[in-house]
Amino acid sequence: MRAFVIARLVIREGARRRLLLALLVLTLVIIGLTGWGFSRIPTINQRGAPLSDLQVKLIASQFLILTMFMFSFVLAMAAVFVASPQISGEVENGTALAILSRPIGRAEYVGGKWIGLAALVAVYAGGAAAIELGVVNAVVGYVPPEPLSFIAFVIAEGLVIMTLALLLSTRLSGMVGGVIALVLFGIAWIGGIVGGIGAAFDNATITHVGTATKLILPTDGLWRGAVYALEPQSLIAAGSQAGPASAANPFFATVAAPLAFELYVIGWVALVLGLAIYSFHAREP
Repeated sequence: MRAFVIARLVIREGARRRLLLALLVLTLVIIGLTGWGFSRIPTINQRGAPLSDLQVKLIASQFLILTMFMFSFVLAMAAVFVASPQISGEVENGTALAILSRPIGRAEYVGGKWIGLAALVAVYAGGAAAIELGVVNAVVGYVPPEPLSFIAFVIAEGLVIMTLALLLSTRLSGMVGGVIALVLFGIAWIGGIVGGIGAAFDNATITHVGTATKLILPTDGLWRGAVYALEPQSLIAAGSQAGPASAANPFFATVAAPLAFELYVIGWVALVLGLAIYSFHAREP
């Protein structure tokens, strides 16, 4: 398919960009620093006595969640900055006109862009997350209950924000579209906290606000699914005793992401990609 030709060009362009190289180096440095931090957990003393193995793993699980929260923001920014100029930039410099003058349809052009970007996001997100989990296992012996599910949720989070940035790229310049995508990403995260507060105080209106933001941009729901996959069952059981109040904590999840939500995310990505194709169809390159 001609879409894969476009995808290959996107991957090749991404591979030679210094931005991605700098991001890769920075990620490896962060993994090294956090690995050192994890290695210091067993040296913590509690009233002169070393921590038990259970305590070490509980602390490691919380530190891992915080580390991956930072990584999710880095992933979102990387996905946005790579995707936001993909179409608008080529329209502005005339590259899109040259490509579309060949037997390549606009749907294939946008679809190829998405496939290439999705491959970059999946390789970076999956690879970095797997390396971090391997380092944690090596230094403290902690393996989260569902590591593969966690990696899948992280990749899905990157794909969602990347798809949104690609849609914005069909109409807005790279800088404007990137800023809007990142602001919406932050609003979705805050909306999740607001919805949790509404659940804690049994306020239906505030709870519905959180639900609405989760449906409009499902990144926070995916993050909650990733958090659940990282938590040991003992921590989930202890946190569940707090009742609805625990829903306001963005670093804790009492339940796994429902299958209906996961299917919704797939449909959301397909819908937004379809809107991107439609939007580019209606635009003169």
